[in-house]
Amino acid sequence: MDLRIFIEPQQGASYDDQLRVATTAEAAGYNAFFRSDHFLKMGDVSGEPGPTDSWLTIAGIARETSRIRLGTLVNSATFRLPGPLAVAVAQADEMSGGRVELGLGAGWFEAEHAAYGIPFPGLRERFDRLAEQLEIITGLWGTLPGDRYSFAGEHYTITDSPALPKPVQQPHPPVIVGGHGPKRTPALAARFAAEFNVGFSPVDVVAAQFERVDAACTAIGRDPSEIVRSIAQVIAVGRDDAEVARRALTIGREVDELRANGIAGTPSEVVDRLGEWRDKTGITRIYLQLLDLADLDQVELIASQVAPQL
Repeated sequence: MDLRIFIEPQQGASYDDQLRVATTAEAAGYNAFFRSDHFLKMGDVSGEPGPTDSWLTIAGIARETSRIRLGTLVNSATFRLPGPLAVAVAQADEMSGGRVELGLGAGWFEAEHAAYGIPFPGLRERFDRLAEQLEIITGLWGTLPGDRYSFAGEHYTITDSPALPKPVQQPHPPVIVGGHGPKRTPALAARFAAEFNVGFSPVDVVAAQFERVDAACTAIGRDPSEIVRSIAQVIAVGRDDAEVARRALTIGREVDELRANGIAGTPSEVVDRLGEWRDKTGITRIYLQLLDLADLDQVELIASQVAPQL
């Protein structure tokens, strides 16, 4: 199973904080370091020193690492225009030597839009914009050198674009789609995604959503096995029960609740838990949500005592 480290820097993290986690994850052997794309903290934290832009951060980390893959889980389509986003991700792909992945979603956190002057349309329009953005971004990346790309949609129009720069990865960086929507989300995944992710949900909910994605793939003649199945879950892993309890307390959660709804416990417990997830949902990848960015020991513990048993 592919273990990836995933952080929420809007809760309070500088670029240097994120870089330390990424370089620790790379040295420990993880396949990827991902971050969220938010501009406002959530819950009872200060959020200081303030938000950081996801692709500016990833580009910087790309120049300080050599192997680990980097990406977003997930960008909000409300934050950026599709053309400039395609340029930014392609440039980061070049800066990393072909190591970035783009997670893209419709956006949901209305308060952060109000806090930073970003329009927040209704749900239907957000999904319409997401669909057009996925079409445009992959279309720009997939345009052959020397050709031009045009698109006429309800929300975006692209006219005679040179579709540059080109990403290093061909045909383009992997696109991740995720979420719980029962119809449009699986349909978009079937058309555009290399990976489908369901975050912070019970096993049965995840399994049902994967089945919808499989059905959407079959409906358009795509092999469902082409799409990587992944989940995201918060972590509190310790060498013993006392260390697990301390880590749960640090992030403001109850141990029993985390054992039921996250990835928590001793290494042997976590190995069993991940095996259950794999058997019941078919996942091959998990994003381990590290909420305490100073806890680099936990990153190394999972790499040394959990990963080898999977």
